[in-house]
Amino acid sequence: MAGGEPRERTALIVTVLNEARTIDALLESIATQTRPPDEVIVVDGGSHDGTWQRLEPWRARLPLQLIRAPGAGIARGRNLAIEAASASLIAVTDAGVRLERDWLEQLQAALGEDVNVVSGFFTAEASTTFERAMGATVLPARTDIDPETFLPSSRSVLFRRSAWHKAGGYPEWLDYCEDLVFDLALKRDGCRFAFAPRANVWFRPRGSLAAFFRQYFRYARGDGKADLFRRRHALRYATYAVMVILLCRRGVGPLLLLALGALAYTRRPYARLWALQEGRSVPEVVCALALVPAIRLVGDVAKMLGYPVGVWWRLRHR
Repeated sequence: MAGGEPRERTALIVTVLNEARTIDALLESIATQTRPPDEVIVVDGGSHDGTWQRLEPWRARLPLQLIRAPGAGIARGRNLAIEAASASLIAVTDAGVRLERDWLEQLQAALGEDVNVVSGFFTAEASTTFERAMGATVLPARTDIDPETFLPSSRSVLFRRSAWHKAGGYPEWLDYCEDLVFDLALKRDGCRFAFAPRANVWFRPRGSLAAFFRQYFRYARGDGKADLFRRRHALRYATYAVMVILLCRRGVGPLLLLALGALAYTRRPYARLWALQEGRSVPEVVCALALVPAIRLVGDVAKMLGYPVGVWWRLRHR
């Protein structure tokens, strides 16, 4: 109760696919929320690793509704979950994460009468040197966030059901970047966003360069499909073209320009990584620092390969 008025009911939705190893940690973090959700709706896209069987016992601790939807992508699964919900507020997170105990409470506290969407935050829960370097390289720190322009990830967000309906739901024609396209639709509809920096979820970054390459290839392919960030992708191609030209030149000048450019490009990741190195051994620190440019390079190559694949798909599916 707030001022004598009953608080709005909240449904927490999750889509899962083969998450038997991680689903219990997520559901435990939901069950121990300081302000628990009124509904928890989980859509299983066709797991075959025992995820469904692990979900069933949680009905005793959570107001859990389970939906089986074999073959459903993330966007379709989220839309199905929201359609099945009766609450007016929808909180969304992902499988494979762990919620801070006051995650939902922090999201709800930031939802004023004139706010339609509350963006939460997300932090890498790294257990290896590689994962620490990965998290520092690809994820923003709270101080990097501009609340006026930040577009939330659907691993940590709360919005009004009416805003979801007006925006047309999550775009089911996209397999990746569906939450970003949904955010942009909400923006176009005039929704007001708020940022709740303490509404945090923890998740494991990719644990290898191969897994990271696949992830960023798919993200960039999604950008191409949805016609997102043309200028950003064009700038990346131009930057690497200049790098190739400089590498072909002789002399100290081109090498110095390359070194300065690389330093500027990795400055923020190194700053974030350095803050995580307290108590680490010298070999661990050196290894982590060496991984940053490698992760940057692999991510950029994945994006430059994935984006034209998405553009070609869009041209063929107009």
